[in-house]
Amino acid sequence: MSFYEVYSHPALIRYKTSVCTKATLFLVIVLCLTYISPLLVAYRSQGFWVKRSTYEEQAVVRFQYQTLLVASTSTRGDYVAWSTFSSFNNMLGPNLRIPTISVQEQDQNQDGKLDRLILEVQLPLEPEEEVYSVQLLLTFSYQLFRMSTVVMQSLAYIQYSSPVPGGQLFVAGDLRLQQRVPLPHRGLYDVYNVPVIDASSPFASAYNLVAIIKAYQERNLTTVFSPSASNCLFAIKPSRASLNSPSLSTYRPGFWETIKWAWVQYVSVLLVFLWVFTRVQTFVFQNQVLPTRPVPLVKPHLIGPSSLHSHSLASGPSSLHSHSLASGPSSLHSHSLA
Repeated sequence: MSFYEVYSHPALIRYKTSVCTKATLFLVIVLCLTYISPLLVAYRSQGFWVKRSTYEEQAVVRFQYQTLLVASTSTRGDYVAWSTFSSFNNMLGPNLRIPTISVQEQDQNQDGKLDRLILEVQLPLEPEEEVYSVQLLLTFSYQLFRMSTVVMQSLAYIQYSSPVPGGQLFVAGDLRLQQRVPLPHRGLYDVYNVPVIDASSPFASAYNLVAIIKAYQERNLTTVFSPSASNCLFAIKPSRASLNSPSLSTYRPGFWETIKWAWVQYVSVLLVFLWVFTRVQTFVFQNQVLPTRPVPLVKPHLIGPSSLHSHSLASGPSSLHSHSLASGPSSLHSHSLA
């Protein structure tokens, strides 16, 4: 009759020792190496604590209809200008030129967020005037909502110059977010929700382009107009700008996001150390490199007939002899009568 294996399981052997032994010291060292070493390896390999992270979001950008335009009409420093700020226009005197402006905001991908601004400016010039350079400031409201709520007033600075005078300028580009420090991962961030240009100021210094750009660049969070194409034939007609592609924002991760990534790195290294030191402990205790007392786990119901038979054999002839004496002559006599 052939036999086959129905089920198998590993035998559990416990190794016991007292507290003040070499085996106890070995166990403490192995536990420290198993659980502390992965932490050191993951930390020293860089990136254990995620200090900053990035995400992509389509910003909500709205043109605030505030503009400041300065055009150079000669190489000697002559200029004409115009703005939406009445105080600045009053200071210009004969250099003021009131242009014809057309503005269109479009939602090209139909996601509910305006993503293109078409600005067309026609600047009237005297017959003897020619344009060599153009500086244009546009202000926007810029908002982000995915992580922290960012609300700020931003700026687009468009500048072009040429040694040859022209009659028309075409500019296309994107309004991109620039950061010096990461954003918080939640809450309201409205530090820069203040006007970029002080429209209420009666002083000329408030409308100085150099001062405005310098103060704006000192901010930790700004927007920059990144031109993708430009063609000079001045008038400024038309001047077009694609305002916002999805912006890549940097932020400081919260506690649970940091722990999540740290835990993944720690466990991945820990599994390797567990595999190695489990086999080291098995070798040391199984081969009694360090003296311990093995205690196999044997349950009473596992003692079968074979063990009982061996027990009766181990008892020897004396037990059989005592049994026959206990039965006495009467048992033998009754057996013969039967």
